[in-house]
Amino acid sequence: MDFNFYFTHEDNSIMEVALEGELMEKHQAQNLLNELEIRINPSNNKIILNLQKLKYLNSSGLNVLINILTKCRNAGGEVVVCCLSEKVNQLFLITKLNSVFKVSNSSKEALEYFKS
Repeated sequence: MDFNFYFTHEDNSIMEVALEGELMEKHQAQNLLNELEIRINPSNNKIILNLQKLKYLNSSGLNVLINILTKCRNAGGEVVVCCLSEKVNQLFLITKLNSVFKVSNSSKEALEYFKS
């Protein structure tokens, strides 16, 4: 299965990006990283990564997520991941990334986090 992404929400400095498929190598996400490089700035620096349709993620995929988090934080922002499958959630727990990323159960909950 391939990796795809699409922007599902973008306003008031908050972007929601849905990831789907399998993220196993950094080159699969190069277009996403390039797009975020263009969009992230000090006034547009809050990202929701919706992982509901992400079927598989390995260490290279985790590295992509960490790169996104770093870019966002360097611009004074934050990343919230939401809608993790049981497998992806287990990976976050094992790697302790659940203490690095803000994790929410839904897109709505993630939006509320940024609006509060």
